[in-house]
Amino acid sequence: MRMSAPARPEILAAGAAASDPALGLLPIWKLSDLYAAKDAPAFTSDMEKAQKLSIAFEEKWKGKLTEAATKTGAGGIGEALKEYEALDDLLGKIGSFAGLTYFSDTSSPANGKFYGDVQAKLTDLSAHLLFFALELNRIDDAVMDACMDRDLAAGHYRPWLVDLRKDKPFQLEDKLEQLFLEKSMTSAAAFNRLFDETMAELRFEVDGEQLPLEIALNMLQEPQPEIRAKAAAALSKTFGDNLRVFTLITNTLAKDKEISDRWRGFEDIADSRHLANRVEREVVDALAEAVKQAYPRLSHRYYAMKAKWLGVDQLNFWDRNAPLPETPNALISWTEAKETVLDAYRGFAPEMADIAGRFFEEEWIDAPVRPGKAPGAFAHPTVPSAHPYVLVNYMGKPRDVMTLAHELGHGVHQVLAGDQGALMCQTPLTLAETASVFGEMLTFRALLEKTTDKRERKAMLAQKVEDMINTVVRQIAFYQFERKVHTARKEGELTAEQIGELWLSVQGESLGPAIKISEGYESWWTYIPHFIHSPFYVYAYAFGDCLVNSLYAVYQNAAPGFQQKYFELLKAGGTKHHSELLKPFGLDATDPSFWSRGLSMIEGLIDELEALDKA
Repeated sequence: MRMSAPARPEILAAGAAASDPALGLLPIWKLSDLYAAKDAPAFTSDMEKAQKLSIAFEEKWKGKLTEAATKTGAGGIGEALKEYEALDDLLGKIGSFAGLTYFSDTSSPANGKFYGDVQAKLTDLSAHLLFFALELNRIDDAVMDACMDRDLAAGHYRPWLVDLRKDKPFQLEDKLEQLFLEKSMTSAAAFNRLFDETMAELRFEVDGEQLPLEIALNMLQEPQPEIRAKAAAALSKTFGDNLRVFTLITNTLAKDKEISDRWRGFEDIADSRHLANRVEREVVDALAEAVKQAYPRLSHRYYAMKAKWLGVDQLNFWDRNAPLPETPNALISWTEAKETVLDAYRGFAPEMADIAGRFFEEEWIDAPVRPGKAPGAFAHPTVPSAHPYVLVNYMGKPRDVMTLAHELGHGVHQVLAGDQGALMCQTPLTLAETASVFGEMLTFRALLEKTTDKRERKAMLAQKVEDMINTVVRQIAFYQFERKVHTARKEGELTAEQIGELWLSVQGESLGPAIKISEGYESWWTYIPHFIHSPFYVYAYAFGDCLVNSLYAVYQNAAPGFQQKYFELLKAGGTKHHSELLKPFGLDATDPSFWSRGLSMIEGLIDELEALDKA
């Protein structure tokens, strides 16, 4: 029996579980592993401790780092770095708790105030620490190199210090850096929060029922065309009704970024993201161009096939992710989803399943859909002294299982990289998607191997192709859209109509002639959070998918030892450049043919679908 979106679960206290008749018990994360409550004595104590330590750190080290670079042991750079890392971990723990509390229910005024107050306090404390990176980068390269060679404690942080010095050409003088930091609370951070709270409050009316974003979007995957059409109409109406605020947010953030980039001297609108990702602009340009050239072979070709399967000349834009008639309609329980992902992980490496299993056993996952909860899904690493958390909005669809596999991949990566410490555990975005996409691929391949029914196999392959198109083609189209918006914003403020025209231009080019882009779709740029929170983040998904496609091909043909190399890649965190991490696998992202190999796997799946269709 087919069910639409599952009934809304009963909301229980954090760390408990929400009961849903169709999906079973859905876990709610246990944030008490960080702090028992917003007013817990431990939280108050850590806030006071963070303030004292931040001020003390500034008094101890400011203006003295050049001298410290000549010392070994006490009073040396290594000692300063250890103290700074401990502070970074403490501040990160406080900020993580505030953020996760807020994302648990962004509609709660109390949560909003708590999050805002904590963010403001952390910004104030960070002002005391701002000098550290700036002053380190003023130390002569030869002096710093000698310091790292001589002092084992400083040498431990060599990857972080080397990375830090890449920022040197774009640093401003100290007072300006402090101004940028403190003003961020009333500029970018404020508009990020406005976006989150506005999105959480939006409701989409379908058949008289007011639905939150996640449930409305999920209806686009329903088997009945009329349900998909109603959901699309509701989404278009609400997005359109709120265009004014989203246009203001987009214009403001684009201008804010342009000001920052101009002052820092970045040449290209995406160069600051490339620098943060430790990836060369030429590599990203090659990726984007390779995907763009592949549009006809991938998305255009696939959607033409899908239109034929569904008996139409063109697919409505809201039918892009519609299930095929062969797709099973039964909802997948949480227990089945858990076992599916863990079995797939275990088939690759028991250690991987053991780490992922802890997320279920120790209540590190928040799964149910509920009013006010952040939409989408993410894995938050928190800090090495704690553990990551995963948020999903689980509704029992096959794509929800893949999302769970994806976010748990992030979680495993974050656990393994945690041993690098607070300063070096963070992986650049270009590699941060490796474990997540690899986890998805493992889960998909495990399920496909068990499927012998031709119709079910076709449905599974089609869904995987769609997911890969969404990850590669769609994200590069997003990247091109962002480039157009930020470029046009330099000439003046953009109207909603202008932004909509830019959106439709890239969507039409990437989706192809088999997708009918009709009235209403021009406002669908409004709900993509990456445009707001992390400008130009989106190419990391395409980077990760193509990388994993190449990596998985190596795995399929690899001699014993691949798993160990893979774990070493994840454990490295942010200590190595992508070229160094991929070298043991014989892969090189700077090679123009690298992206072609990754894209060819998607093309091969489409070939397999076509062969199944003809058989």
